[in-house]
Amino acid sequence: MIKRKTAKQLKYSSISAGRKIVLNNKKEPQIVESQMHEVGAFIELSVQNDVRNSSLYNDDIAPTKVAQRTWHKWDVASLWVGMAICVPTYTLGGVLTAYFGLSVIEALVTILIANIIVLIPLTLNAFSGTKYGIPFPVLLRSSFGLYGSNLPCLIRAIVACGWFGIQTLFGGIACHLLLANISDDWAALGSKGEVYGFLMFWALNLYVVLKGSDSIKKLENWSAPILLTVGVCLMLWTLPKIDLMEVLATPANRPEDDFAFPYLLAGVTAMVGFWATLSLNIPDFSRFVKSQKDQIVGQVIGLPLTMLFFASLGVILTSASTVLVGETISDPINLIGKIGDPIVVGIAMILIIVATLSTNSAANIVSPTNDFQNLAPKFISEKRGVLLSGLIALLMMSWELLRKMHWIESDVSVEALYSNWLMGYSSLLGPIAGIMIVDYFVINKQQLDLVSLYQRGGKYADINYQGMVAFLMPAALSLFTLTTGYLNWFYDYGWFTGSILGATLYYFLKRQ
Repeated sequence: MIKRKTAKQLKYSSISAGRKIVLNNKKEPQIVESQMHEVGAFIELSVQNDVRNSSLYNDDIAPTKVAQRTWHKWDVASLWVGMAICVPTYTLGGVLTAYFGLSVIEALVTILIANIIVLIPLTLNAFSGTKYGIPFPVLLRSSFGLYGSNLPCLIRAIVACGWFGIQTLFGGIACHLLLANISDDWAALGSKGEVYGFLMFWALNLYVVLKGSDSIKKLENWSAPILLTVGVCLMLWTLPKIDLMEVLATPANRPEDDFAFPYLLAGVTAMVGFWATLSLNIPDFSRFVKSQKDQIVGQVIGLPLTMLFFASLGVILTSASTVLVGETISDPINLIGKIGDPIVVGIAMILIIVATLSTNSAANIVSPTNDFQNLAPKFISEKRGVLLSGLIALLMMSWELLRKMHWIESDVSVEALYSNWLMGYSSLLGPIAGIMIVDYFVINKQQLDLVSLYQRGGKYADINYQGMVAFLMPAALSLFTLTTGYLNWFYDYGWFTGSILGATLYYFLKRQ
């Protein structure tokens, strides 16, 4: 005779939020598969062994818990102030007037318009990070596939490592000038001192990021008010030394009969490309923000006006440089280094080090760290990702460092070479931004399956071929224009043309 088991002795399963629950004898229900939970407006993932043991998961790229999402709007605004105040921002006005044929007023208006435009992909792509707590590479698994996401991740990572190296060169020069201001022996090192300064500043950047997101948050909150205060003081100090109306009336560097619109549009495209990188990986930061309102308001407060102010400061200080040192200098580090007052130079170099550190640690190390983890989460932890990012940045700058050490002879400046290359390379990021926005808001209607983003066999394919095609076609067209000279307009306005074409292709391919 077979005895009938009671209901409590039976092992059975039910589906809760799409995942399995097991009831055992005299025990509460035990979750054996990971679940998503709604916590107010947020989604949280309860991680169990099915996800924890997946080759696509590690704790560093796991969704943040709601309790970890503590950044408010002023934290976000401080993040942007810290990233926007840097040497490249200082030189933007001069770049637009010298190379894009704009007047000073046109250049400043262009910077403001471009940063208002770039707020659109920034705030939209931040939505998923805030709601689901996921970083950029994990979000890409929805639109490019679990393994296909590695292609756009690597593109973003290489751009970031290149900028990491360039910013570290600036920071290293500031370290060298600071120490040379204190020690004649250090000053005698010349360009070798710049290399030693590079290595010191490089290590300092890695240390800050290795301390985690709270370390970056504290750095930005501490540095933002100081940098803004110093900027205002510099502006007030410089204005009496120049004729502001004369500076603003500087004519455009283009033929008088040419229409201004094509020059303005090219300038806007270049300035949008300046933060095209962050418009992709903004989920790396928004995953720590406590509400959608905070991430939107914080970005609106922190980005456009800071970029306009510091670019304006660059234009004004460059104009005043002839009065201050007898020649026109557009590089703030070299300008301050020529002033000669040890106290002024020392304080200024410390501030430039802080400004460059706050930019570099957030903008150029966090993203490749997460992107490299996406390649092999079980083997590349956050710590290893940081060290790998630092190593690649060091290798990318090795030619310049060897040149400064006088170990090789070359007239090629890697800094200038990479700056031009990276601006063009950033145009490849436009299609990725467009695809991400369409995938999250139009195709998935802001609904993601967190469990399937971290393990195979769920909702998302290993490779999303629609996303790949939608990215590769605009990228190929950009390369075609570069190599043949045809359809130059597509590359000249690359971020706009690429993002629109990528988004459109992805939408129609997913609707088939």
